[in-house]
Amino acid sequence: MINVKPAKISRVLPDSIAEEIGFEAGDAIVSINQTKPRDLIDYRFMCSDEYLELEVIDAAGDIHVIEIEKDYDDDLGLEFETALFDGLMQCNNHCPFCFIDQQPPGKRKSLYFKDDDYRLSFLYGSYLTLTNLTEAEWRRIEQMRLSPLFVSVHATEPEVRTRLLKNNRAGLIMSQFEWFQERRLQIHAQVVVCPGINDGEHLERTLSDLASFHQGDIPAVASAAVVPVGLTRFRPSEDELIPVSQNKAIEVIEQVQELQTKYRQQFGSNFVWLADEWFLIARQDVPPESHYEDYPQIGNGVGSIRLFLKQFQNTAKEMLPEKINRSRRFTWVVGNAVEQAFQQLVEQLNMVEGLEINLVALNSKYWGQEITVTGLLTGQDLLQGLPGKDLGDGILLPSLMLKHDDTKFLDDLTVEDVSSELNVSIFPVSGVEELINQCIENSHSDRLLSV
Repeated sequence: MINVKPAKISRVLPDSIAEEIGFEAGDAIVSINQTKPRDLIDYRFMCSDEYLELEVIDAAGDIHVIEIEKDYDDDLGLEFETALFDGLMQCNNHCPFCFIDQQPPGKRKSLYFKDDDYRLSFLYGSYLTLTNLTEAEWRRIEQMRLSPLFVSVHATEPEVRTRLLKNNRAGLIMSQFEWFQERRLQIHAQVVVCPGINDGEHLERTLSDLASFHQGDIPAVASAAVVPVGLTRFRPSEDELIPVSQNKAIEVIEQVQELQTKYRQQFGSNFVWLADEWFLIARQDVPPESHYEDYPQIGNGVGSIRLFLKQFQNTAKEMLPEKINRSRRFTWVVGNAVEQAFQQLVEQLNMVEGLEINLVALNSKYWGQEITVTGLLTGQDLLQGLPGKDLGDGILLPSLMLKHDDTKFLDDLTVEDVSSELNVSIFPVSGVEELINQCIENSHSDRLLSV
């Protein structure tokens, strides 16, 4: 029996139907037209009706029945604490490269929860393996047309995929592709390459199998991404994984680029893309913007550097002045994986008279990585890599290092902890516009986190 909890409201959007009625954060929806919504998918589907009867519990615990008449598909204007009101579906795989199992003990509980939930895949583009779905969930995907989903494939040969996922159901992947194809539903696939296991001829076979489902007006496999395995020093000592070397990265790039040439001729599209990390590990430039088409795998780090560079150039043209009234110096902290790519941005910022940006590119000693993407840097990495440096008027900190809507790093240190220890102000910035604004605007903005 599924335990569905009331959907607790975290925010009421201004000028919305919900605000007009009097909803408040802390209220919770029990049912809509006598049915309990399991998740945000159910909520959106049910709320598309013109007439709604909502059973609501307010923050004081009192129950109300609210009747609403509205135009079809009008949104109520509510946001919720979680997208899943009946809890996450846990993962029953034991993939040796799973990041959850490569963390130290003793951190916040949410870091250790392994989900394999198709609803998060549909709503937010997170990846699932399809091995944990019940027959009822397969039927729901079909009935509600939940497409596209994002699927971790890794290998299409049953024995190789079973070896990677440590789950006998993993070998059913090709028949599952056929299921999507028959119902005209789509997936975006990812392949995490583990040297010595699913690379070489196995990678060739996997990508060829995926490409065989890229046909028709609604291809079952819409795109594929190839990602290098990421390892930390906390991974189980008995695993069989080895890190991706520069030579291996070059080999995979050449292998996939050869297939891309073939697929462009066959499909008019690259179809398969390499995550940016391959080029960073290989010490090569990322491909030009035209290579990424409409960025179908941007959530997988495919083209994220090129897109950021493009957004920076467009925003800089509009926002960067020739000079600023009060001189200032900032330290911009990033992972050393992007150091080379971001040098041109620093040079452009430093062309503004009165502005000086110093890029500090760090690797993560916390995770034990020589090459580190920005999002994996921790508070401890900053505390180890920044002491003794002249940090100027503060640190520009990409907010992707932090927990969503919080100031915690992956090691549970907070921005305030690091700011106090380094005796410097820290400015979390999200995206290009906030970065440039922080560089040129009054330093006493509401984004400032001071010691």
